[in-house]
Amino acid sequence: RTSCDVLFYFAGLGCGTLAVLEQNEAGIALLRSFDWNDGLFDVTWSENNEHVLITSSGDGSLQIWDTAKTRGPLQVYKEHTQEAYSVDWSQTRGEQLVVSGSWDQTAKLWDPAVGKSLCTFKGHEGVIYSTIWSPHIPGCFASVSGDQTLRVWDVKAPGVKLVIPAHQTEILSCDWCKYDENLLVTGAVDCSLKGWDLRNIRQPVFILLGHTYAIRRVKFSPFHATLLASCSYDFTVRFWDFSKRNPLLETVEHHTEFTCGLDLSLHNRGQV
Repeated sequence: RTSCDVLFYFAGLGCGTLAVLEQNEAGIALLRSFDWNDGLFDVTWSENNEHVLITSSGDGSLQIWDTAKTRGPLQVYKEHTQEAYSVDWSQTRGEQLVVSGSWDQTAKLWDPAVGKSLCTFKGHEGVIYSTIWSPHIPGCFASVSGDQTLRVWDVKAPGVKLVIPAHQTEILSCDWCKYDENLLVTGAVDCSLKGWDLRNIRQPVFILLGHTYAIRRVKFSPFHATLLASCSYDFTVRFWDFSKRNPLLETVEHHTEFTCGLDLSLHNRGQV
């Protein structure tokens, strides 16, 4: 991840393109692009090889790509029976695990060195929109779904570890706090962001209001314990500090269409 700091993915009519962008002093340039025969919905970088990444696709498959090669993919995993909407590579040292979430209502666990999934997690009663590894707890990930729940899973134990009825509408995104292993945030169709403490799930620890349409993606800051960013179908990106009485810090209105994804740089405090 040294030279390729920015990566975009696009879903088109019947096909998708993975574009790997290189950032340098002159600006941002296209380093490599790869085409796939269906829309690409999510992407995750390898945590042990700066050239390798995995995408998830509308045809239910995952693709492994190597930016050092001009052609690809290196490998395709096709087990989900509907759109593979989410994919995430574990950041925990010592384990090379990938989790994917699908509209087939399952999450699957993968080792990229193995040609098939290691385990399938069932329990959601709606499409899964997001699957995110805990940055603190090995083998633990969270998922959110159209069934209005946030669920926490342990890959070493069968069944779901925790079910939180987080919203009364579909939940499209979740993320773990980088500074508190018990804190997660969810973003939903009801336009709200909610914080959840896994030690007491009866009430959210914060609710952030301001978006006017469904929240598509939410991310905690890697540098500030109480800072997070969200984007929405209302075309905006918003920055929040849930520790403040007035938590909305800034609203960015640069986009002219649905804002579907965002991430915060691990290297540059000010870059989103």
